[in-house]
Amino acid sequence: MFDRVLGIPAHPLFIHAAVVLVPLLALTAVLYAVWPASRRHIRWPLVAFALTAPGSVFFAKESGESFSGNRAFQAPQVRALIAEHEDYADTLFWVIVGLAVVALVMAFMIPAAAGGSSRIKAPAPAHWVASGLSVVLAIAAAYYVYKTGDSGAHMVWSGF
Repeated sequence: MFDRVLGIPAHPLFIHAAVVLVPLLALTAVLYAVWPASRRHIRWPLVAFALTAPGSVFFAKESGESFSGNRAFQAPQVRALIAEHEDYADTLFWVIVGLAVVALVMAFMIPAAAGGSSRIKAPAPAHWVASGLSVVLAIAAAYYVYKTGDSGAHMVWSGF
């Protein structure tokens, strides 16, 4: 299922969704956490990115594992590079799942506009914990999406 799309290796196709959606989730989560005036405008994009970004990373990761099974990638030095790339991708997946959960908590816990809303009212400590955690996870997600992409690009463009 994760090997090919219309005869083309799926991994190069799927990674583009992750490369776009992970930074969008990270940026939107940080804005929502630190800029209260933006909340009523970006709440639903935050929810959408929180629901789609982990899936895009999962598809990119699974298609990469399928792609790495290719006979052309069995040399020991290539396997070591692939293992490093996979380690970054595995870490990215868990970081983005954590960021998505925190983003969804923020979207339904932290008031979007002054004057209240029908969402859950969060006590101040929970607000600060969710906001701080989202900033930390967003930075980690940005770092790992960069490191994963960079290690993969070096393999492709250096000819292993």
